[in-house]
Amino acid sequence: MAGALPRHLLPLTAQVGADGRLSVGGCDLVALAEEHGTPLFVYDETHLRERCREANAAFGGRATYASKAFLCRAMASLVHEEGLGIDVSTGGELHVALRAGVPAARLVMHGNNKSVDELRRALEIGVGRIVVDSDHELDRIERLVADEGLAPPRVLVRVTPGVEAHTHEYVMTGQDDSKFGFGLASGAATAAVRRARASAAVELVGVHAHIGSNIFLLSGFTKALEKLAPFLAEEGDLDELSIGGGLGVAYVEGEETPTFAEWAGVLHQAARDLGITTELHVEPGRSIAAAAAITLYSVGTIKDLPGIRTYVSVDGGMSDNPRPVLYGSGYEAFLPRAVEATRPRAATIVGKHCESGDVLVRDAHLPADVAVGDIVATPVTGAYGHSMASNYNKVPRPPVLFVRDGEARVVVRRETLDDLLALDA
Repeated sequence: MAGALPRHLLPLTAQVGADGRLSVGGCDLVALAEEHGTPLFVYDETHLRERCREANAAFGGRATYASKAFLCRAMASLVHEEGLGIDVSTGGELHVALRAGVPAARLVMHGNNKSVDELRRALEIGVGRIVVDSDHELDRIERLVADEGLAPPRVLVRVTPGVEAHTHEYVMTGQDDSKFGFGLASGAATAAVRRARASAAVELVGVHAHIGSNIFLLSGFTKALEKLAPFLAEEGDLDELSIGGGLGVAYVEGEETPTFAEWAGVLHQAARDLGITTELHVEPGRSIAAAAAITLYSVGTIKDLPGIRTYVSVDGGMSDNPRPVLYGSGYEAFLPRAVEATRPRAATIVGKHCESGDVLVRDAHLPADVAVGDIVATPVTGAYGHSMASNYNKVPRPPVLFVRDGEARVVVRRETLDDLLALDA
């Protein structure tokens, strides 16, 4: 028998009423589901703002939000209001941030295969930083500056330090065998830094060395700094070192993750010990957005297979949360009408898609009285759910609500069936 859902997996303003129902941001979750329908993403705006403030405080104002975790105009505006820059990695993310009113100077442009059009747009508007990922990218920038008279951008050279972070192989980025950046061990990073320093088409300000995503062990970051220290000492005159993001998030019972303050403490101490004087920057994404949100679903079918398992089918699935399918990611589940109830009923929560692999929570635990029509929730879904959502089986994508002080506002509306036809020629 599983106990009640661990409270640390809920958003900051989560409260349980006398009737056992859960509210976030002063809004009852079951009532939100009844009003707005399901599936439904509900974000605690206070939680998002607090996490932004914690990151900026821990790193002295040198934190940039990794927008791939979750982005819409409201999120970009919120992050900017809280003093963080925004990391964008495509022309689409760049467009959303600009339309949200974020100044170009507050944006960092990433991507391992930036197109000429994306680079041209970045140079035209004067993005704050471009993280250069290849020699071909430097070629493109040099041609744009020379042929079109665009101002040289300020750049960071992305370095792969040769560190295999303790995380899923699909979200490891710092190992030698990576599509990202210039390898440190091969000498490619040294050559790239020297080329950028000598080029009149860019202004080199530093290096970038992101090692992966959802990392629980801070030792991975210190190993990256250990690899980078001799390189930084040899190259000199680099103002910035971005260690990227990747700080892990607790998704299930038993997981605990470091705070921003602990992360900053370890990084800064390691830098001091290694003689690194370059200014440290970070790019948290998941660790800001993930725990801020809960996804609400309606139970449509409960199917008991005696001696095998119980399937609880909901009205969403891999189209709104592909992480379990992509990475085998684990989640908890609970009923917002009885959040403190014990959860003795073992089940597998599945979606409505035409795939046996359409699993949201493989080993879920739910209250014994879960029934068709119930609202079931999965917490910690604020990162890489909505941002990776699809229209598989032509399922419209869910809306997003921000809740705060008893008010709920729609920041992304629910897609309609006609939206599914909007791009048909």
